[in-house]
Amino acid sequence: MKPAFSILTVFTLLLLPTAVPHDYSDALRKSILFFEGQRSGRLPKQQRVSWRGNSALNDGQNLNADLVGGYYDAGDNIKFHFPMAFTTTMLAWSSIDFRSYMSPNDVGHSLMALKWGSDYLLKTVSQLPNRIFVQVGEAKADHNCWERPEDMDTPRTAYALDAPGPASDLAGEIAAALAAASIAFKQSRPQYSEVLLDNAIKTFQYADSHRGCYTDNPNVNKAVCPFYCSVNGYKDELLWGAAWLRRATGNDYYLEYLVNNRQAFSQEFNYLEFGWDNKYGGANVLIAKEIFEKNVTALTAYKYAAEEMMCAFFPETSGLHMSYTPGGLLYKPGSSQLQNMAALSFLLLTYADYLSKSSQQLNCGHHQFPPDSLRRIVKRQVDYVLGDNPMKLSYMVGYGDQYPRQIHHRGASIPSVKVHRNAFGCVQGWNIFASPNLDPNILVGAVIGGPTIDDTFIGKRTNASDTEPTTYINAPLVGVFAYFKSNPNFS
Repeated sequence: MKPAFSILTVFTLLLLPTAVPHDYSDALRKSILFFEGQRSGRLPKQQRVSWRGNSALNDGQNLNADLVGGYYDAGDNIKFHFPMAFTTTMLAWSSIDFRSYMSPNDVGHSLMALKWGSDYLLKTVSQLPNRIFVQVGEAKADHNCWERPEDMDTPRTAYALDAPGPASDLAGEIAAALAAASIAFKQSRPQYSEVLLDNAIKTFQYADSHRGCYTDNPNVNKAVCPFYCSVNGYKDELLWGAAWLRRATGNDYYLEYLVNNRQAFSQEFNYLEFGWDNKYGGANVLIAKEIFEKNVTALTAYKYAAEEMMCAFFPETSGLHMSYTPGGLLYKPGSSQLQNMAALSFLLLTYADYLSKSSQQLNCGHHQFPPDSLRRIVKRQVDYVLGDNPMKLSYMVGYGDQYPRQIHHRGASIPSVKVHRNAFGCVQGWNIFASPNLDPNILVGAVIGGPTIDDTFIGKRTNASDTEPTTYINAPLVGVFAYFKSNPNFS
């Protein structure tokens, strides 16, 4: 991976002090609030995003199943279970490793956001070992309409895979999400935690015994692709699921699984990647925790891979390096930039925490870096998102004075059902989509796709890659904002 611009220039930018002090506490609160704007199903009385209403109350009906609830992943009205599961995993990880940095109120709201996801995922695996649900809604039909979720009239077809159909990637990620959530709820909801863990174990068994990608099924492929095809394959999700089950249970079965399968699964290895499709980077960091805390030497290969990833952020090291824009934003060609930044920033901060607690430094050959060196990189990324960037714009909706007011989001762009009760049809919706009017509803806390490789930004709802928010951008940022909320003067 070649850097998009001069690494030395970028590294200088990374070390620049923050131009404007930021309110990370406000950013944290809003990053959690965003999830209430993405809810599907019957909304609770405590719903704080007041312009949203109930939606999709018959989901699953065509398969005689209850699939009401969950999250819309982005600016459309489809429920894609693969990225929803990753979102849930990252909300859980944020709660587990960064809870001590949150106020009781923040903890409560973050756990509510997590439970909204984990409750739904339990429904997706409720018919295992015979069937796993993969999606609700027809993507092509939905994307041909611009309608708010409260009165959409596009088909709400639910899709499922029946045994022995392969679903290692989807089931592996759901297993990871349920296992991680079981840890997050272990103290506050012990019985619920047990339910989550039991279902995580059952789901992982399906993933491992029915190996292959869920999109190998032609009917599922037609429904899911090209939106959430598992391009990276399924082996990373098996390691990821096993890693979370090892952490949740302490069972040596999963330790042996990780040791015995690492080499066999390494053919698809890319240690610089982490996101809804590629879990290798996250699995390496998660597994490395056991070496730091328990010195489980059988897992040393994972720690080495995690270190290689961390070293790639520093230009003076040998090997591959991460890419940055001229303004210092982590950059990955061909993706929504802030998705990449959010996931990698979370791993950097998590690994820095592991180093600090074990009184160690990051070893990169002839170079050693203290944990704060990793945190400085993350600080630069966070501040970039909140406004310290060449556009002088906050990429979090509702944060600061300058933020995008035309985002690629159906619910935000169409007048609320609370104000305009008559439905907006497809044609009328597209008129709103193309209109220059500002969004009537502010999706507070939404972190959108972000700028291009040269730090420019076209803030129009017609430009989906730049202005569309997703749940899996926000989920890792919950943990990141929590850390800087408690360390606001870090530099």
